[in-house]
Amino acid sequence: MFSITLIALIIMMISFIVMLLASILSKKTLVDREKSSPFECGFDPKSSSRLPFSLRFFLITIIFLIFDVEIALILPMIIIFKMSNLLIWMITSFIFIIILLIGLYHEWNQGMLNWSN
Repeated sequence: MFSITLIALIIMMISFIVMLLASILSKKTLVDREKSSPFECGFDPKSSSRLPFSLRFFLITIIFLIFDVEIALILPMIIIFKMSNLLIWMITSFIFIIILLIGLYHEWNQGMLNWSN
């Protein structure tokens, strides 16, 4: 029991020394105005913060999140294919894909997928 405690103490001391060295070596003495200012996605941070933002960027982000969640929901369906009832699995998969296709058709019909008008 004593040796495990000693090994844990040595590991913690080595970790502390490495973190202390990294902290000391990473300090930069030169302060640059550009590097210390926040980066605002290509906008000049020194100007007014009330610039109009294109709603198209927001909508593309929402579409990406929807289809990203779709992939996270489809992957477990593929994994449990052999463990579940084939009829129930197919009905669930078809309903899920139909809902996604209806959503994609609605976005396409509303013109959300056209980047330039």
